[in-house]
Amino acid sequence: MLICDEYLTPASLTEAFAAMAQHRGRYRVVAGCTDTLPWAREGRAGDVNIPALIDITKIPELNELRIDERRVRLGAATPIQRFLDDAALGHALPATPRCAVWFADDQIRAQATIGGNIVNASPAADITPCLAAHDATLELASLQGGKIVKRTMPLGEFLTGPGKTQLADGELLTAVECDALPGYGGSFEKVGHRRSLVISVVCLAVLVKLDAEGRKFDDVRLAIAGIRPIPRRLREIEDFLRSKTLTGALLEEAADLPLDLVQSRTRQEYRRDVVRGFLMRGLISAAKRAGAHPDGLTTAMEAAYG
Repeated sequence: MLICDEYLTPASLTEAFAAMAQHRGRYRVVAGCTDTLPWAREGRAGDVNIPALIDITKIPELNELRIDERRVRLGAATPIQRFLDDAALGHALPATPRCAVWFADDQIRAQATIGGNIVNASPAADITPCLAAHDATLELASLQGGKIVKRTMPLGEFLTGPGKTQLADGELLTAVECDALPGYGGSFEKVGHRRSLVISVVCLAVLVKLDAEGRKFDDVRLAIAGIRPIPRRLREIEDFLRSKTLTGALLEEAADLPLDLVQSRTRQEYRRDVVRGFLMRGLISAAKRAGAHPDGLTTAMEAAYG
């Protein structure tokens, strides 16, 4: 059971830092709270008393959304549902709408935030592979000498292990900036232990850009979670595919490359099988959405991995 003495909703970063200073050592920052009750339920953490919960979702700066041709800026309190509701955002970040569809259910998507999903640092977090594939950079803020000071850090450096990040004491994640990739085909693959409200065993984000004829890979971006302590870009496969002609044989060869990357403590063989299948299906789906020429994808191959 979770017991909270005060529930605070600061309206600005200044108010948030003041509340954190006032309740130093006795608070927990929340942004959506979708992981707070599961964390506190009996059997995991026992009865938990938190003197102050500081909800930062009302801070305007943390709800900012800016999209241009090259970059996207997302406030850390952006709900996952936004990737489904905002067509311009889905166009700029092509794998995220398919990720959001898999993300829990309607009620949780409306509450859960990208900042919370990142800071929670689950090895199988859904949104982090998508952001990693877009070369996401995080903006972190703290109060120093009475002034708000900000620093930036790549997502890949921020996440250091299960439940572990580079977030300093008294610091907040305020925004995520990443590459806008309109014109890319996007795909997101995920599997878990049940049919609904799935926690990932493996999840994969795929982004593909093809040449004007739809025959060659101009660019490929791949990021995977659930097989290692932190999400990982599959850069060796990206490099292998880039500039090559799209064929079934090429995809089969690429899908065999990452199987030795599985470092999970359990079900390694199963995860290796899943990774290979996901790479095939994700690349096929993303290539189709990017305008692949029919010669590159056979009907039999699409049926096998559809």
